[in-house]
Amino acid sequence: MSDLIAIAYDDLGSAEQARAKLAQLQKEHVIELADMVIVEHREKGKIKLHQARNLTAAGALGGAAWGGLIGLLFLNPLLGMALGGATGAAVGSSTDVGVDDEFMRDLGRHLLPGTAALFLLVDKRNPDKVIPEMAPLGGQLIRTSLTDEDEQHLREAIKAARTHQPA
Repeated sequence: MSDLIAIAYDDLGSAEQARAKLAQLQKEHVIELADMVIVEHREKGKIKLHQARNLTAAGALGGAAWGGLIGLLFLNPLLGMALGGATGAAVGSSTDVGVDDEFMRDLGRHLLPGTAALFLLVDKRNPDKVIPEMAPLGGQLIRTSLTDEDEQHLREAIKAARTHQPA
């Protein structure tokens, strides 16, 4: 089962730095993420989701490949690729995996304008290695699906990592 963790940042740039650091940690197999999305509350009140994956492009690519193969059967691979790509893009744009978009938008409305939050759906975590890497980037834990005890341990570990940072 995955754990939801949402961390608020003072600005979009800080949230993007945190996302980049987590992507690096995922490549190093320190953490395993099912989803990672930045929610930005823009100055004029608009809520913008910055998805880590472009499902529309992935759907178009997959659809074009399948369409090309099916098109070969009917001796018109280019038409098959075009139709498959369009269908794949439509399906990809309507697909929602990971954290529910409406939930993130709703929580994003409670952020101050100009701030952002990073939503994580964590499959596997290693707090002993992740927290010291993430603590220097700041942020405030705003929501988790962890048990009360695990959340309190996480908050204490973050606080301890921040106080032991070299100046």
